[in-house]
Formats: sequence, structure tokens, C-alpha cells
Amino acid sequence: MLIFNTQIELVSHLKSISEQNNVIGFVPTMGALHEGHLSLISKAALNNSIIVVSIFINPTQFNNAEDLAKYPKTLDKDIEKIKTVFDTVIVFAPSVEDIYHGKTVSQHFDFDGLENQMEGKFRPGHFDGVGTIVKRLFEIVNPHNAYFGEKDFQQLQIIKKMVEKCNIPVNVIGCPIHREPNGLAMSSRNERLTIEERKEAAIIYKTIMQARKMFPVKSAQDISEYVINTFKNHPNFVVEYFEIADEVALLPCIRKNKSKKYRAFIAVFVNKIRLIDTISLN
Repeated sequence: MLIFNTQIELVSHLKSISEQNNVIGFVPTMGALHEGHLSLISKAALNNSIIVVSIFINPTQFNNAEDLAKYPKTLDKDIEKIKTVFDTVIVFAPSVEDIYHGKTVSQHFDFDGLENQMEGKFRPGHFDGVGTIVKRLFEIVNPHNAYFGEKDFQQLQIIKKMVEKCNIPVNVIGCPIHREPNGLAMSSRNERLTIEERKEAAIIYKTIMQARKMFPVKSAQDISEYVINTFKNHPNFVVEYFEIADEVALLPCIRKNKSKKYRAFIAVFVNKIRLIDTISLN
């Protein structure tokens, strides 16, 4: 395993092996790796000769300073976990200074309105931060394929939109959500939950699964009311939003259109720890 802490070193190494017709697969992460991340690496290993995994906690996508401060930093453990999956991975773990050169600010993007829905409503500037770091990492790594989990489905669609609008030659691939045995979507933030909170958080997946069963026969409004009322029986949980939206434009479903695919999106606070999930309804 090779580990690079500066983009100059990484770019130099990748250039040195570029003439060997290698296909580069890229998995960008913020560390605190779990089975979901490892599944992305495994997926990348199937179709690429070189795998690059970035581990970088990007400050510009946090609109909550406390959330950034508490985000898990587990680089040594992350490296050991990666070795169990694919020990020839190239790890890129740069500093904030190396990425931003003293100007830790986001570029402004127009994602054709995708950024104004759900996460964008509640996390101002978040997707500008996401776009800034992903675009920068794509420029550094120059991957052929890049892998992202579908738990952050809105983010996935926004990255695809950025690639399209900025003419970046990379194939963005969405991969299925990995879940804990109780259905809770795997997330680095799960590590901050107590054992009891982690067990009780199964209600998130259980509820959106029920929403999926209801979707063919109930309106989006009826389903939303069901979801909100369900969480009223769980006082440790506060729903920030629940939305049924089409998968392409991410616009809220007012009246169902048989030609569109829909997803349920939810964000829930568990004692100030924010968890998100999503599920296809078609």
C-alpha cells in the first residue's frame, strides 16, 4: 500500500504509471471507514487496475462547526481496514492546507436547482463545498471511474450534474447502501450513537420501508403524515425533513407520474446526531 499526503507526490506517482494503460478507480471518503466504504473499494477493484482512496475531512461542506469538530478522525484504523479488502490501494490523505492553499472557501456551483432541495434547504452552502472538493480531487486523481454510495443520493445526482456541466471525463458510479443488521444505513456518524440509540435507530429504515409499501396506494402527503406521526412516538428522534421526490430533478412529488421514478428521503436527529437515509419507491 502506498500513502501520499500531498497532491504533488500523488500526481507524480500516477503520471509515472499512466503509460501502462492503467484504469484508475477512485473512492473519495472522509475517513471513519465502515463496511459501506469497503464495499465501494471492492466494487472498484473489480473493474480498475489502480485504486485510489482519498481520506479527507472537507471543512467547506460542514455548515455546523460542532459537527466538523466531532467528526471521527481514524486514519490509522482506516488504513488497516482498507488493507483487509485490497492491500494495493493508493491512499491519498492530504492536509487542508495542501488542498486549499490557505483559502478554505467553496467555489459556487449551479447544479440546475438540484442543490435547493432537501439537504440543500437545511445545510446552506453544503453542496458548494461538496462540489468544490470532489472537482478538486477529480482534477488531482484524474480517475476513469469514481464510486459513491447511494445513501447520499442527492449528492450522487449533484456530482453527476457537476461532471456533466464541467465536462469532466469521469464515469460516476452509484453503489447500493450498506446497512447494519437492524437496517440502519451505515454511516461514520453511527459511531457517535450509544448502543441503545443505535438499536432504536432501526425505526428509520423500518419507517421508510413502510412508506415504500404505502406508495402504490397512498398519496405522498398521506405517507409524509404517517412518517411524521410515527416519529412522534420516539421522543429521542426529531425529523428534520421527509420528502418523496423524483430521482432526476429531485422535485417533491405532488401528484404521481407513472413515467418517473421516485425516492423517499429522510433526515433525522438522534440527540443532535444527524442521520440520513433514502429508498427507491418504484
